[in-house]
Amino acid sequence: MTASRSPGASIQAIKKASVRLFIAIDIPQEIRTAYALLIEELRGIAPKAKWVRAENLHVTLKFLGDTPREKLAAVQGVLAAVRSPEPVQLEFRGLGFFPNEKRPRVVWAGMEATPNLKTLAADVDQAAHRLGFPLEDRPFTPHLTLARFAPPGISPRLREAIRASSEQAFGSVTAGEFHLIESTLKRTGAEYTTVQTVRFASED
Repeated sequence: MTASRSPGASIQAIKKASVRLFIAIDIPQEIRTAYALLIEELRGIAPKAKWVRAENLHVTLKFLGDTPREKLAAVQGVLAAVRSPEPVQLEFRGLGFFPNEKRPRVVWAGMEATPNLKTLAADVDQAAHRLGFPLEDRPFTPHLTLARFAPPGISPRLREAIRASSEQAFGSVTAGEFHLIESTLKRTGAEYTTVQTVRFASED
């Protein structure tokens, strides 16, 4: 008699056979702390919003999504070859809404970056594309996602609090490495594990 397999078991097998990946630049603890204080303040105004944990903040270069485990070594190989003549300079400043202020789905923190950040993101995109990952269809816009809203929309009080911090500076960093990160979705939120660190430029 052939044993039957439940749909749940099939889903678990698929999950084990793949990993959810993205590529990002990390930010230092002092900047995380500054954002943590802001998030805590805004959470008090909108506790039902899905606020990102400060330890999970990062500058995403590319989201790969579910990736077969057998492809992981190839991904690491193409990323290891990405280089930039200089490190990236980032200055974190300001807040904004996506897609608009009236019915936002996301509150983001902005940043000013040297032009080579955009070049680095394009190089990472091309490297992943060589392995079959689709190219990005939107212009690269560096940001940190602070909160998501479902359904879209926020209260006037939260809107004013965000406006009040729209020009606040949160710090700066010189980055010469990026990370391949595995994201594991859990009930308590996403948990991140660094799979690979790539030094793309010297910080000297």
